[in-house]
Amino acid sequence: MSRPPEPWLRGPLPGIAQILQPVAYGLIYCREAVQAALAGLSPEQLRSRPGEIASVGFHVRHAIGSLDRLLTYARDEPLSDAQTASLAAEKLPDAEPADAAALVDAFNRAVDRALAQLKSTDEATLLNLRAVGRARLPSTVLGLLFHADEHTQRHTGQIITTAKLVRTEGIA
Repeated sequence: MSRPPEPWLRGPLPGIAQILQPVAYGLIYCREAVQAALAGLSPEQLRSRPGEIASVGFHVRHAIGSLDRLLTYARDEPLSDAQTASLAAEKLPDAEPADAAALVDAFNRAVDRALAQLKSTDEATLLNLRAVGRARLPSTVLGLLFHADEHTQRHTGQIITTAKLVRTEGIA
């Protein structure tokens, strides 16, 4: 069975501004890659830290949380108490969701929310200034959207690599 072309080769995504298409393509690629990487992983494999590196579960939870936080900043909103608590919980080895299917579902929902935000983003606002984090560091809407994709892709690569490691180590 042949695989479909990568998202950026499937044509324009309806409702998303041309300048934001690369962000959307990257997030769709991540969604597909995370789903494939997590397929069949056990809870133990999701928590495993070969060589003391971060676990697959951590990378998925962190990608979900950081995507949510970056999009919040892009909307010029402060983080909620739930988002702040989520940030602290990302590092916990037994954080929810604990199984592969639930993690994939949560990741898919995060990407869907991001794509919806891209659709609702007015191109005229892309260069508007935004403050990031407690230090209120300067960025723009476009900078935040681009970084949301880039950061998610970085963790997706780590998810893929770590998933391969835990499979080859024979962790059940």
